[in-house]
Amino acid sequence: MSHQPAAPAGHDPHGLRSVLDHLVTLARETLADNLLGVYLQGSQATSGFDDASDIDFIIATHHDLTDTTVDQLQLRHQHLHANHPSYWAKHLEGSYIPRHHLTTLPPPRQQLWYLNHGHTIFERSDHDHYLAVLWILRERAVVLAGPHPNTLIPEIPADALRHEIRTTMHDWAHTILTNPDEMTQRWYAAFAVLSYARMALSLTTGEIHSKKQGVAWARQTFPARWQPLIDHALTTRHDLNHLLHPESAKILDQAKAYIRYVLDNHT
Repeated sequence: MSHQPAAPAGHDPHGLRSVLDHLVTLARETLADNLLGVYLQGSQATSGFDDASDIDFIIATHHDLTDTTVDQLQLRHQHLHANHPSYWAKHLEGSYIPRHHLTTLPPPRQQLWYLNHGHTIFERSDHDHYLAVLWILRERAVVLAGPHPNTLIPEIPADALRHEIRTTMHDWAHTILTNPDEMTQRWYAAFAVLSYARMALSLTTGEIHSKKQGVAWARQTFPARWQPLIDHALTTRHDLNHLLHPESAKILDQAKAYIRYVLDNHT
């Protein structure tokens, strides 16, 4: 079932609605008959949306995009980013996915045309072509235009989803724990702490949950010694003026120990 997108307190819901309307119009006018559907996934779909979220979109097409169409889309995304007065116009992130990459599940993941959070230049990335995103899209999508994704994406087995999540947890941990420069900023440490709670919950259920749900579960499940770190991550997430500041060495050490704990006890 689709539902209407929500805006958190402090950010004009009418502005959000206007940005989404512009996104749909942009897709319809540029893609024409190649447009299949426009959807929201991420926190909008998992009911975890708040003032620190971005707007995660997926635009499905019937066929691959031509270079000319990519250039046109990029110009229109740049115009939306630069000229729309809403806060949310600068917090769009998403991918354009041809239908055949929705109906044939990964792996292998595909390099799709992707717009990174807050950016205006398209890049090739597999950022949105993995089972976790496709699960949210199939099971929880906000439909802005087109058929519901559950008519396009085959059912994703829970065991396949768990395998992907477990692999992501271990691969990401290896990067964080072996590279001292990987996790230094406040936003990254907070993101990692909250994401590992969320992923651990998903391993238990075989479904994708919001960070908010992951935190609620972790509070009941993880030992009390991790609660201050989780609280710090939540506070940091909403301190939008200091996200790029360096995190303290103490918190970084705690975050790395926390990741090791989650891997050892919940994977």
